[in-house]
Amino acid sequence: MTGRIIVVGDIVTDVLAVYNGQLVTDSDTPARVALTAGGSAANTATWLAAAGTPVTMVGVVGDDAAGDARLGELTAAGVDAVVRQVADAATGTVVVLSRADERTMLCDRGANARLTEADIDRALAAAGDAVHLHLSGYALFDGESRPAGRYALAAARAAGLTTSVDAASAGPLRRVGGARFLDWVHGTDVLLANLDEAVVLVGAPDPVPLAGYARHAVVKRGADGASWATSGSSPVDVPAQPARAVDVTGAGDAFAAGLLRAWLAGAPPVDALREGARLGAAAVSVAGARPPATRA
Repeated sequence: MTGRIIVVGDIVTDVLAVYNGQLVTDSDTPARVALTAGGSAANTATWLAAAGTPVTMVGVVGDDAAGDARLGELTAAGVDAVVRQVADAATGTVVVLSRADERTMLCDRGANARLTEADIDRALAAAGDAVHLHLSGYALFDGESRPAGRYALAAARAAGLTTSVDAASAGPLRRVGGARFLDWVHGTDVLLANLDEAVVLVGAPDPVPLAGYARHAVVKRGADGASWATSGSSPVDVPAQPARAVDVTGAGDAFAAGLLRAWLAGAPPVDALREGARLGAAAVSVAGARPPATRA
């Protein structure tokens, strides 16, 4: 069994609208709409728990009904939640417009911006058996939560944990700047990015240049598979697992869970990529970002 993983980052309510055809602007588009649990970090934590990995989630939600619901879902999924509720901000909300193999998100991070260094310290103290810390890049995009995100990586390393970072989203990466982001995460053990994120970071959809900033770099290519590069070694590629894409929301989060679980258990890169691809395929096959068994 993989040792405990601490996951740091966002917990949100997703307003998920799955539609077919073209989005009709200034008019109506038929869609299936649902309120679901989301947040990149929380998604990864639940996929890890569903796979049998001990996991601790650290984040912030509002002291509201949505916050209570998101906490309840994490606990029911088997995640140890070191999550603070605050009265001065609402639980984060993301509107997700999803069509087959693409999705667009409108994001209100809400209470997620309130993440502090003290939250990280509480999680590390509560998870004395942790071997790894995974940070969602969303915590670094926001100036208010960025110090806590950077502190999480430093504190984890000081405690002897390995670390990983998911680059999270190309749009916010462009706003903060790829070079700045790479400086913040330099020395991370595993850096994950999709094609667009890799281009923002190093100018190419290639894990090899990314491996100059982390021990290992992974580029996710969706239906075209994924690649792993370690500095000084030839990159490894695996194909995607067959899947009928219903909703790609959370696929990268599930991929990260599968890859990290396998890698921390001692799997070589090719097997870690395959496990990531397996969970990613499971995620795109259903609507919503969480493992089906964890949904109400």
